[in-house]
Amino acid sequence: MPDQSYSTNSHLSVAMTTADVQTTVTNQTSSSSSSSSVDFYFQSAVIVIGVIGAAANALVLYAMIASKQHKKQLLIFNQNIFDLCSSALLVVTYALKLCNLRLTGKLGYWLCIMLLSENLLWAPIVASFINLMSITVERYLKVVHSAWSNKRLRSWMEWSAVAFAWIAGVVYNMILVFFTSDVVDGVCYSYVFWESRVASVIHGIWNFVSLNVVVVFLFVFCYGRILVVIRRQAKVMAGHRGPGSSMPTAQTQSHQIQSNVIKTMFVVTALYIIMWAPSNIFFLLVNINANLTLNAICHYILLFIAFFYVCANPFIYAAKFEPVRRILVDLIPWKKSKVQQAGGSSLEMSVNRAVTNRYVKERY
Repeated sequence: MPDQSYSTNSHLSVAMTTADVQTTVTNQTSSSSSSSSVDFYFQSAVIVIGVIGAAANALVLYAMIASKQHKKQLLIFNQNIFDLCSSALLVVTYALKLCNLRLTGKLGYWLCIMLLSENLLWAPIVASFINLMSITVERYLKVVHSAWSNKRLRSWMEWSAVAFAWIAGVVYNMILVFFTSDVVDGVCYSYVFWESRVASVIHGIWNFVSLNVVVVFLFVFCYGRILVVIRRQAKVMAGHRGPGSSMPTAQTQSHQIQSNVIKTMFVVTALYIIMWAPSNIFFLLVNINANLTLNAICHYILLFIAFFYVCANPFIYAAKFEPVRRILVDLIPWKKSKVQQAGGSSLEMSVNRAVTNRYVKERY
């Protein structure tokens, strides 16, 4: 099976100027047959990741809706929508690549531009990066500058952040694909047709700074400050509770809810930096040095690690995010029976939960 995605359909593709295209395409086509089996197995593995990710993200979205967290945590809910779209498009895009279509005419061109170039796939992925930064800033404002956020932050601001992430992700990727992709001899080549080396280098640097440097800076600064404030609040809470007090107050429980959300997003953001860093670094290097190449196996390993992030996210929410975990546990029959048997303290838990919900309804 000819290697399409290794040489053409990825953000890891080697940048080319128009003058170099025909020679490069010929060389890539002649050497592609040696890695055909590698392509098949890795593309199949990516499809499996997409199926698992789509199913897991759908469950998390259901749990967030059932627990009413989709209204309280709009940006986090939107992050899971991005992950669901990315997972579904992974399946569609790589299943189409396995078909090994020869592209002709307008239909072939649009299949290349929209799907085989991974245009529709990368749009929600890039949008999720933007949304992740919005979540980090939102958590920072609500914890570090809580008084200011209570007065200034409004729901329309969150909706604006959601809309901006969608629009920016789609527009950015559409423009990039339309100007750097085309069909040559029935094969889709994406992110390779640059007007000049300068344009390629500038884009590579900008891509790395915006999706890595900025994210790392926000992550370290915001969550570092959040950690300091959370620890200070925990000491204050411990001082207010008497030595014989075992019943958590509404304020203490709201603090625990806040900490739970922050821990969840901390893990999600850290995993993003770790799993996307190799791909983004290589993309920067190939845009700076056009002679840099990577064999098919290494290329797919980088992609596999990056795409695995989309599949791993819902398991983080299921393990760390208490409202989601509670709903998912209720879906397990044998867990449900255990909960029913342990009904002795259910009334006390219900009262505490009602008090807590009333306390944090407006704030969180």
